[in-house]
Amino acid sequence: MASRGPTTDGVVRAVHLLQRTNRAMAVLLGIALLATAALILAEVTMRATSAGMLGGTDEISGYVMAGVAAWGFAYALLERAHVRIDILHRRLPPRGRAALDLLSIASLATVAGLVAFHGWGVLAKTIARSSRSNTALEVPLWIPQSIWLGGWVWFTLSALALLVAASVLVAAGEREAAERAVGLVTEAEELA
Repeated sequence: MASRGPTTDGVVRAVHLLQRTNRAMAVLLGIALLATAALILAEVTMRATSAGMLGGTDEISGYVMAGVAAWGFAYALLERAHVRIDILHRRLPPRGRAALDLLSIASLATVAGLVAFHGWGVLAKTIARSSRSNTALEVPLWIPQSIWLGGWVWFTLSALALLVAASVLVAAGEREAAERAVGLVTEAEELA
C-alpha cells in the first residue's frame, strides 16, 4: 500500500482501532446472548420437568436484548452491515458516491445522537424517581437503561468518529479509503 501521508495514515489506523474495539465488544455481546439463551433453556427445562421455575427470565432477556441491540449498532456500522439502498449509489461517479457516503454517515450520527440525547432524559427521570420494574424482580431500571443508553452513546461516538475520518480521507483525495470505511460493501467484498 502506498503511503498516503501521516494524517490519512493516522485516520486509517484510527478506523482500524475502532473496528477492533467493536469486534471485541461484539464477542462480549455474543457471550451475553449465549448466557441469556442458557438461562431461558434452564427455565424451560425446569418447567418441563416440574422442578419449578427460575422466574424473571423474560424480563432479563428483554433487558439483554435491548442492551445487545444498542451496543451492536456500532459493530454493524463499522462492519458496514447497516441496510442502505444502493440503486443510486453504484451508478454515481466517485465524488457522488463519496458525497452520499458522507451524507449517510452524518444522518446516522444525527439520529443516533438524538436517540442518545432523549434517552438521557428518560434515564435522568428514572434515577430521580428511583424507578423499579413492576415485576417480582423489582429491577432498579437505571441499570438496564444505563446499559441501553451507553450503547446509543457509543454508537453516536463511533458514527461521529467515522464521519470525521471519512471527511478527512475525502478531503485528502483518498476516496477509496473513505469508501472502505463508510461506503457500501462492494460485490467483490461480499463474494470474498
